[in-house]
Amino acid sequence: MGEFFGTDGIRGVAGQYPLDEPTIERIGFSLAKQLAARLNRAPQIIIGRDTRESGEWIETSLTSGIRTAQSSARSAGVITTPGVAYLTRALNADAGVVISASHNSYEDNGIKIFSTSGQKLDDAAEQAIERDLKSDASNFPPMADVEINAEPNLKEKYLAFLRDEAGAGLNLKNLKIVVDCANGAAYEIAPELFSAFGAELTVINANPNGRNINLNCGSLHTEALQQIVVEKKADLGLAFDGDADRLLMVDERGNLVDGDQMLLIMADYLASRGKLANNRVVATVMSNFGLGLALKERGIDLKRTSVGDKYVLDELLKSGASVGGEQSGHIIFPEISLAGDGIITALEVLRAVTESGRSLGELANSFKRFPQKMINVQVARKPPLDSVRPIKVAMDAIEAEMDGKGRLLVRYSGTENLVRVMVEGQDEVTINQQAASIARVIGEHLG
Repeated sequence: MGEFFGTDGIRGVAGQYPLDEPTIERIGFSLAKQLAARLNRAPQIIIGRDTRESGEWIETSLTSGIRTAQSSARSAGVITTPGVAYLTRALNADAGVVISASHNSYEDNGIKIFSTSGQKLDDAAEQAIERDLKSDASNFPPMADVEINAEPNLKEKYLAFLRDEAGAGLNLKNLKIVVDCANGAAYEIAPELFSAFGAELTVINANPNGRNINLNCGSLHTEALQQIVVEKKADLGLAFDGDADRLLMVDERGNLVDGDQMLLIMADYLASRGKLANNRVVATVMSNFGLGLALKERGIDLKRTSVGDKYVLDELLKSGASVGGEQSGHIIFPEISLAGDGIITALEVLRAVTESGRSLGELANSFKRFPQKMINVQVARKPPLDSVRPIKVAMDAIEAEMDGKGRLLVRYSGTENLVRVMVEGQDEVTINQQAASIARVIGEHLG
């Protein structure tokens, strides 16, 4: 990770450095310049954004930089993050840029860049852009004035892909579904798509005003959705986040269904049809211990990665697995798309529900979730944890106590001076005590 680019592109408060107008113009200029040097021609770049009020001027600034570098920028208007990844691949564009801060509140925004494959931009290109941004402002020419004209046919192309390819053969005629669009990028696409499959829809939080994206709604705040599913006697609910790369679901009784449960539903569904490649599921170290046990009982291998969809995708591509994801509902089906896509996740889980003839609740309850305790400990320094003997002794003692019937995860935060302690096990009182005892030892020796 560099000074500007994190694991999810550049993110910050809109209007403040590095998301101020001159810097964004330079990002557009530098991106176009880096691509032109690689391609020996002017690149074509697709741009899409979510519903934040800052999205329009950020897109204008970015386009100004790209066009000043004599390159082409096409606007898809308001569209989901995975929608831009799809268009970049389908139109054989040289890059796709999403203007979104995903599940953050409206004051934030971000710039995420995809390559032709629909994967995130490679590190070398990001580093080259960072070098340009750190160079003297006089290295950049005066930027062109531009006007943005979104091309509605781009969003239509993505919708057609979801309807005719990803969702081919899906019939939702007998389902009552409540869809929470988070006042975000899916607010038009999701209702149109699920209606096309015949579902009886109730749509909530689909009136974006530039400031209400993710506000007490969507996959971060599912309480209203859970209530409405029960009140309407619906079969299930879908909760997207602001840029619709994540999905959480709600079953017929109003219970939340998270990414771990969806991974198990999809593992069962794919395995029953002989389509679970290499008999493997990819998840992160944060996925519940119960998921691993349930997969093990089925003879399915669980491969864990570091936290972040980038690491999940790397492992999916390396191991050839068919499905992977995070507890947060960020799930990737690499044979369909290399970007996590909340709408594709919904289509896949709905296929499993309709073809099984069982309710979402029945399918989601097929594993026992282990109680989980998390404690963050403030630290003054970050030596390798194994190198601090009292900490290693305490960790080894708890691992021995667990005897394979629980899980201990102790790791440094990537962004703060914190150690994150997570303990999972069968008994809540025990795991609370175990987490507290490790946290105390860490605090004594690193605090």
